[in-house]
Amino acid sequence: MNQKNLEYLQEQVKYTGFGEGLNDEIRTKIEAGEEKFIVLHEAEFGKDKVDAVLFFSKSKESDMYFFNKYDMALAKEGETEKLAQTFYINKGNNITLKEAYNLMEGRAVNKNLTSAGGELYNSWLQLDFKQADDRGNFKLRHFNEKFGYDLEAALAKHPIKELSDESHKKDLMASLKKGNLQSVTLVRDGAEKKHFIEATPQYKSITIYDENRQRLDSRKAKSEKQAEDSGQSAKNESKKQAVPDDESGPAAKKTRSSKKKGQGV
Repeated sequence: MNQKNLEYLQEQVKYTGFGEGLNDEIRTKIEAGEEKFIVLHEAEFGKDKVDAVLFFSKSKESDMYFFNKYDMALAKEGETEKLAQTFYINKGNNITLKEAYNLMEGRAVNKNLTSAGGELYNSWLQLDFKQADDRGNFKLRHFNEKFGYDLEAALAKHPIKELSDESHKKDLMASLKKGNLQSVTLVRDGAEKKHFIEATPQYKSITIYDENRQRLDSRKAKSEKQAEDSGQSAKNESKKQAVPDDESGPAAKKTRSSKKKGQGV
């Protein structure tokens, strides 16, 4: 058995998010000399369950084994039908188990990738659930640097408390780049309230959810943004006195109904 190859595979599996619990099984199957073998892994993210099948194969020219891909099936709480996707293993470009879960949840993940020509580049990845290939895999959309999504600028448009501390800001951005739905504190009129956010590269923005993880309506969000920008003038509006409608008519009292407004997404 090629000991260095075994250790490399175990490290590769570990840093792809499967931990060290599969080490003994991988060793046993390699010692048995199997040409191809699979290893099973189960995980939970909150109340969602994930089943993964890891695929390994032996080189035709040597005693080396390769970790080729893993199939992942996501069973969401309260749903009977599972969502499935295959994630391929590429040197230095691996999508981790947690990142795969986030992608299957519909969120975007930021990765440093290597092109076919060997050049490094950065891109946001997101599954397109409307398009699948002939193997049944959903298409993986890319939003690279040329697309122009600036996560830091998108965050700066919102009164997020964590942005005021450089360390917290760094951690927040790192979490969002992994595709996580991240808890934040929004501050409005001196009041703090818990929300959740995710990166939305397709629209060069972030998506905001309330404390119950319900997505804020975009129209409501837009009106909240307008209210925040013109809060003081809205207060003055209700105090306006009567003004004449025209030169010949009597003075008429004008009133304007105040509208409920909120923060933009």
